[in-house]
Amino acid sequence: MSTVNVMAREIAAKIVFYGPGLSGKTTTLKRIYESVKPSLRGELMTLPTEADRTLFFDFLPVRVERVGDYALRLALYTVPGQVFYNATRKLVLQGSDGVVFVADSNPGAEDANRESMQNLEENLAEQGITLDSFPLVIQYNKRDLGNAVPLSTMRAQLNKRGVPDFETIAMSGDGVLDAMKAMIRLVIKDLRARKIVPSAKPRPSAPGMPALSKDAGSSLESQVQEHLVHQPAPEPAAPPFNKPQLGPVAALAPAALIDAARVAETAFASGDFEACVRTSLETLQRGLAFAGEASIAHQAFLLGLNGRDVLDVYTRAQRAVNIEDASFAMFVLAQTFVRLSQAGLPTPEQ
Repeated sequence: MSTVNVMAREIAAKIVFYGPGLSGKTTTLKRIYESVKPSLRGELMTLPTEADRTLFFDFLPVRVERVGDYALRLALYTVPGQVFYNATRKLVLQGSDGVVFVADSNPGAEDANRESMQNLEENLAEQGITLDSFPLVIQYNKRDLGNAVPLSTMRAQLNKRGVPDFETIAMSGDGVLDAMKAMIRLVIKDLRARKIVPSAKPRPSAPGMPALSKDAGSSLESQVQEHLVHQPAPEPAAPPFNKPQLGPVAALAPAALIDAARVAETAFASGDFEACVRTSLETLQRGLAFAGEASIAHQAFLLGLNGRDVLDVYTRAQRAVNIEDASFAMFVLAQTFVRLSQAGLPTPEQ
């Protein structure tokens, strides 16, 4: 579910790395992370478990390309490959704009590859999405294995749709960026086909600052419209599906931050107040980043937040926390989401 942030001049898209357990999803994401300049990447977060190296998500916002005067920001996620984490895979897959399927070239993983691809198709179908019309790229990973399954065999098993596919070695990074570039091209093409264009209204200005011209968003819109001139009419909207219930804070969150808000709410509900404050602070930092690259105080000012409250969350995160600290962090996070919505960043219900 891509979003347009008028204040930050960004189009945000979500890409999910899917595949069987230990196929190389997390390693692939780390290689991409390492290839991006530190000034252009967010924090890479990994939650390991005993059965798989990623339980919930790896979050990596990366500015990768400009479209007109808007930047395309990608949120990259991995999903756990183990079968018993299917509920988590569904949650992470929700609202995605594209999938990179990471297949394991090990001969012993052929059944797991097919089952994971089928699982991806089923989980997308529950969201009213058909894989045939969804941006998909396939990585045949671990091609350095001496007994790797032949490429022709893997293509016959996994790529009957003829989507872009690549041989990769995630440990060394071979082919990983080529697959990522192909994914970006497909996502941009899909965004244009779905007419994801920003509003022409000017970016909100801070008090005392001059407003932008009325044509602030016209450049991107005109480019997209030119691309769509000879495009066929869009497909009818997919039938509605049941959305998972959101907590009071997550319900206010913009799409790019909804999963992180859920993590904070879950931690609060379970009594893990330290994790709640830590996650709330990390999410708050991402929310403030929508106001552009500036100091925390300046970001808070642009969003109309109380700077003292924002700094107080930072202070509380450095000490032993209790339920009062966690409640306050969630309160400030909710305020941030409201301000982002007022600035034009869509919430999950929009």
